[in-house]
Amino acid sequence: MTAVVRPFGLALFQGDADPPAATPRLTYPVPRLLGILVPFRTYNLVQAADLVLAIVLYGLTLSMVLDWNTEAARTLALGGKAPGPVSELFAYLTAIGVSLPMALRHRWPLAAWRVAIAGMPVVVWVDITLVQGDPPYPVSAIITYLMVLYSVAVRCERRISVGVWVITVLAAWMIHPNSMPLIAVIVSVAVLFGYNVRVRRTATAKLVKEEQRTRQAESAQAVLEERARIARELHDVVAHHMSVIAIQAEAVPLKAAGDPAQLEAGLAEIRGLSLEAIAELRQVLGVLRDQEGRTDTAPQPGLDRVEELVANARAAGLAVLVKRSGTLDGLPPAVQLSAYRIVQESLSNAMRHAPGATVAVDVARKGGELRLRITNGPGTAPGERSGRGAGQGLVGMRERAALLGGTLDAGPLPSGGFEVRATLPIAERESA
Repeated sequence: MTAVVRPFGLALFQGDADPPAATPRLTYPVPRLLGILVPFRTYNLVQAADLVLAIVLYGLTLSMVLDWNTEAARTLALGGKAPGPVSELFAYLTAIGVSLPMALRHRWPLAAWRVAIAGMPVVVWVDITLVQGDPPYPVSAIITYLMVLYSVAVRCERRISVGVWVITVLAAWMIHPNSMPLIAVIVSVAVLFGYNVRVRRTATAKLVKEEQRTRQAESAQAVLEERARIARELHDVVAHHMSVIAIQAEAVPLKAAGDPAQLEAGLAEIRGLSLEAIAELRQVLGVLRDQEGRTDTAPQPGLDRVEELVANARAAGLAVLVKRSGTLDGLPPAVQLSAYRIVQESLSNAMRHAPGATVAVDVARKGGELRLRITNGPGTAPGERSGRGAGQGLVGMRERAALLGGTLDAGPLPSGGFEVRATLPIAERESA
């Protein structure tokens, strides 16, 4: 029972309409000359048109009712039969009942309908008393009521629109049963048309929100990908250089054996490695510190700097052998950077987990692929720390290969040691 009565309560007392849709194209600033006279700075063209139409309807309705009243008084004075006249107060009330809902419908459509339904008895009574129209509805009242119904259907939820429609049809049946079917059809058309506009606007608003969410999700995904890329770069830079520096710091005092010259040379090498690490960190983080969005134009490391990695690894006690085959010139920067980082991480892992081992680095270009193979034997000293870390280095290497459409496999060798194999496609990027 509550579900049946609820729409009528919302329509008559409790319900409210949605706020007016934002229409920047139909909103204009108030002229400076009128700015002192009006309390607002902008005006909506639709609302202004409703206000003008309300004034016109007020004047037409008042003039029409006064003419009816004058005609009724003249007919009565001539001894004819006339149902009137009525007090001029009812003429003004009729004009207000027709025009006020029109002035309110843009900002408060449901309140406008309530004013219209409350003033309808006066309007109908005046028409019946003075004209005895069939049906007893002035044309101006019909225009106002249909426009208000349309606004209610556009701006109110479905239950309110249903309640308004039912009350309107019942009122038409009680006022003039013969015209009720025609009134019901006309009212239904206005309500359905307004409801259709509401559904379309709602669907458009949902589509806009979904597009905004999609853009936000894409932006968030781009941020996550950029963070992952920076994290890989930072891991590779820090892990490699810090491993070399730590091993050098342990080895320098032993190699110097109290010789100040060797100790000074070793410390100078550590200092050089530290400066190189700082330079690479600045290169990676430069874009984050640039508030204007400028990117760092320094070249990214490539295969031409593999010898620096090898030199650092040899200084840390590894025996590194490098083999190149095929033409390595003209490789895309992304491929060169990924290859450099894979070799860097592999040497860092060998320094951490297999100190003193022999490492073989094989870089080969075959057709449209760059193939890397880095193997190391068992270390000659106890491996540090092999239980530490979360294996992010291998994960980062696999991600680098996957981003280029390549593959990377890594695992221990049966004879001891470790092997990393990577295949990076380059043919499509070269042709592009």
